[in-house]
Amino acid sequence: MIRLGLTGSIGMGKSTIAGMFRDEGIPVWDADEAVHRLYATSPVIKQQLTEAFGDVLTDNHVDRAKLSAALKTVDHGFDRLNAIVHPLTVDDRKMFVDSHARRHAELVVVDIPLLYETGAEAHLDYVLVVSAPADVQKARVMVRPGMTEEKFAAILARQIPDAEKRKRAHFVIDTGQSLDDARAEVRKLVNRFTGGGLA
Repeated sequence: MIRLGLTGSIGMGKSTIAGMFRDEGIPVWDADEAVHRLYATSPVIKQQLTEAFGDVLTDNHVDRAKLSAALKTVDHGFDRLNAIVHPLTVDDRKMFVDSHARRHAELVVVDIPLLYETGAEAHLDYVLVVSAPADVQKARVMVRPGMTEEKFAAILARQIPDAEKRKRAHFVIDTGQSLDDARAEVRKLVNRFTGGGLA
């Protein structure tokens, strides 16, 4: 079974490409979805976040707004958050991959925003980076609710630069092109890794 990592900086179209893999019938594990699920269901993560950051729960779910506010008041807040959340998401990803391996899937995609930043490529066979011109990226991000220039800059500062990601990737899809062109590239990768061999 091929384990294909999917990553890209904010606003590069990663979710769109992940959706295209799903449309092709490929199982996709989504790190952001896993975190949302753990925030709602994991007693361990709720306890650890409360111990680290105080009252961050609403209706027994981790409240992202409360957590975001608390991060600003705690030294090395993001580092502490990642130390709590990252191991649990890694376990969740491993269960996903193992379950599809038992079902003899030929290909799974794992969608990880901070793939290179967390060293996840060590556990994958290939990495696909989605990219777009910087002006396209910024235009996409700035229309998001609550986004500011300062917040955008802070997010980029925590991510490896796009050029470095593209250099390290096995495959790159440019999402500045048409959706049809991007979908054709996704299908080409799916065909490469399923049935048709590594042509």
